[in-house]
Amino acid sequence: MAASANIDAAALDAKAHDHLWMHFTRHSSYAESPVPTIVRGEGSYIYDINGRRYLDGLSGLFVVNAGHGRRELAEAAYKQASELSFFPLWSYAHPPAIELADRLADYAPGDLNKVFFTTGGGEAVETAWKLAKHYFKLIGKPMKHKVISRAIAYHGTPHGALSITGIPELKQMFEPLVPGAHKVPNTNFYRAPEFGDDLKEFGRWAADAIEQAILNEGPDTVACVFLEPVQNAGGCFPPPPGYFQRVREICDRYDVLLVSDEVICSFGRLGPMFACDKFDYIPDMITCAKGMTSGYSPIGACIVSDRIAEPFWQGDTIFPHGFTFGGHPVSAAVALANFDIFEREGLNQRVLDNEQAFRATLEKLNDLPIVGDVRGDGYFYGIEMVKDKHTRETFNDDEAERLLRGFLSKALFEAGLYCRADDRGDPVIQLAPPLICGQGEFDEMEQILRSVLTEAWTRL
Repeated sequence: MAASANIDAAALDAKAHDHLWMHFTRHSSYAESPVPTIVRGEGSYIYDINGRRYLDGLSGLFVVNAGHGRRELAEAAYKQASELSFFPLWSYAHPPAIELADRLADYAPGDLNKVFFTTGGGEAVETAWKLAKHYFKLIGKPMKHKVISRAIAYHGTPHGALSITGIPELKQMFEPLVPGAHKVPNTNFYRAPEFGDDLKEFGRWAADAIEQAILNEGPDTVACVFLEPVQNAGGCFPPPPGYFQRVREICDRYDVLLVSDEVICSFGRLGPMFACDKFDYIPDMITCAKGMTSGYSPIGACIVSDRIAEPFWQGDTIFPHGFTFGGHPVSAAVALANFDIFEREGLNQRVLDNEQAFRATLEKLNDLPIVGDVRGDGYFYGIEMVKDKHTRETFNDDEAERLLRGFLSKALFEAGLYCRADDRGDPVIQLAPPLICGQGEFDEMEQILRSVLTEAWTRL
């Protein structure tokens, strides 16, 4: 197909090679080939510089929940920028931030009524840890500063958030990191065969590991536990039944704050606005970002319970932390318009109505010898690939390199599906399509995956 009108593809590619430092990118991969360049999005599809169409099976990066090409969101940004393009929240306020904070507090469970805005998810996680440390100093427990999170979990790239992250290869080149971050097992039931079919017992074991970590470190030193409702890295690990209820009980027992990291899982990804509602627990803080604006403008937030915020509302206390662009008026206005779309079109209920159909469509792939496990929730799924379906043997490093980077990532894209092939943990393909998707898009994903995974198996 012809390149998009008025774009010189060759000139743009040369500039990308010479000047653009892409994130988490092996740049040598493009030494002899063009950088994939996306120029347009419409609905559930994206288009590259040559006019080729791809199903956006990852919502950009778990972000474009309401779909691409929403003129209403662009118009909200234009209108707000025309009235007030920028003003900080440093001792001042503006209407979009006020209204968005109010709306988020309405959506959030329990007494989570205070909203600290950031520009993204990593900053929200950084904020939550700093706030937890400061809170305990204010209430006379200054030794409580440590944090517990799960193995292989990803929580962001700032130094504090990276310390909470449980992926060694993302951290080692930046060490030493912030001290006091400790890891516990995640909820990958597929890799816990010793529990047989007893998912509930596995969940109890995984939750109890958090209690043991608190006891090992000393309850008077542990400030908070960071958990995603469905863990992203490693390939969409859902919580076993009763897991979060047990974690909540443990945190209450030892006066440890529970942070629900919903940077991916909030705003309809699993159905409800906040995923903690789906799994029936009330955290002390929620970190969120991505789908808040469906990606049309950057924003994030840490939503805090009244109990934790209370000492900051007293006397001359301030929380000495902030970001220039946190709660940016344009982003806040876009978020409000995004939520209007959610409510008008019933996107949250759409996910709940269609999630079983999405699961059933992906589970058709279980007949392929390379597919070991299909897991996830809502519109958020991982497909784990194995070398031996019966023993669950995974691939060694060289095989994973050839499978993921040598073939799968490029082959899936060339077949018309943008998604993620990743080996943070065992090799997985991750899918998180826009919430506007239905059975037609589910079938398209399954057919592309079937074709490419079948070829991958023959190559192995």
